[in-house]
Amino acid sequence: MDDAEIYAIFSDTIIAVLLASGPLLILAVSIGLVIAFFQALTQIQEMTLTFVPKIIAIFLGLLVWSPFMYKILKKLSDQTFNLILSGTL
Repeated sequence: MDDAEIYAIFSDTIIAVLLASGPLLILAVSIGLVIAFFQALTQIQEMTLTFVPKIIAIFLGLLVWSPFMYKILKKLSDQTFNLILSGTL
């Protein structure tokens, strides 16, 4: 196993993690921005107002994007296990 193969494995892993976590992170950031604008406009500074909608949105997003995340992580694990079985890893 040379450096190029190791680099390919690491880059595939990083891309898989970014693709799997990206939708939930984008959802959390967008909900946070909407709540921040609402708090700035109305001057309501309630701490639970920032956390409760984000938690609810993340749980709903997790329900929606779980099959997508599973597919990406399964593909990565299948590739890794195939490399292990073939003896190149």
